[in-house]
Amino acid sequence: MTQGIAEVLAAEVRRRRAVLRLTQQDLAQLAGVSERFVRFVEQGKPSVQLDSLVAVLETLGLELKVTARNSQAARAAGPPVENSPGQ
Repeated sequence: MTQGIAEVLAAEVRRRRAVLRLTQQDLAQLAGVSERFVRFVEQGKPSVQLDSLVAVLETLGLELKVTARNSQAARAAGPPVENSPGQ
């Protein structure tokens, strides 16, 4: 069974924080977010603010990337939308 994005992020944030020997409080202060928010990220809560999440990731030296999973996933989404100059 595959992990959802929240679980993958949670595991990576916990792992990286441990490598850097930061407490949740340390990370929260460095990233400018609440300690509660850090706990939510590390618990894999599905609803977190993207800007705050990016601040936590940047503090840990991590980045969030969006890539196509595979050609089947791209096909399932349908054809790309093209913007014409008049739109």
